[in-house]
Amino acid sequence: MTPDETPPDPDAVTPAQVEAVMLAAQALVGVAAQSVTTVEDRVTLPQLRVLVLVAGHGTMNLNALAQAMDVHPSNATRACNRLVAAGLLQRNESQADRRHLVLDVTAQGRELVEQVMEHRRTAIVKVLARVPHPRRRTVTEAMGFFARLAGEVPAQDAWKLGWRT
Repeated sequence: MTPDETPPDPDAVTPAQVEAVMLAAQALVGVAAQSVTTVEDRVTLPQLRVLVLVAGHGTMNLNALAQAMDVHPSNATRACNRLVAAGLLQRNESQADRRHLVLDVTAQGRELVEQVMEHRRTAIVKVLARVPHPRRRTVTEAMGFFARLAGEVPAQDAWKLGWRT
């Protein structure tokens, strides 16, 4: 290194690190996509997204759902109407304000969401079982840390945000 060159920043994110995380994300998206095929005869991908959001957050009003999905409320309404008709979602009067309706997942809807999540868990177990035990802890701690930094909240901590699990 010449005196004019600046040494590399040891804290800088490297392209190799970005690519490693992108490859892991690709694998996880594959697991998620495969799990959707287990219920694609019953719901569309946007409808499944509604069920997962409402199941994870607890009751929600339509505006909060549309905002969480980053869609226009009319799109959320159409998805919800189909889910209500299918018996997977229900609309109820809000306990806080009877003028408002809230959405909640039915027992049948929860069963469908759990079927998808169990498929994902099974696929992840198969991959983690192939990770040597000493590295498995490192991998899972790193994944958990990354998820927290990205703003994800474990289901058992959702109550802290006012969500039901």
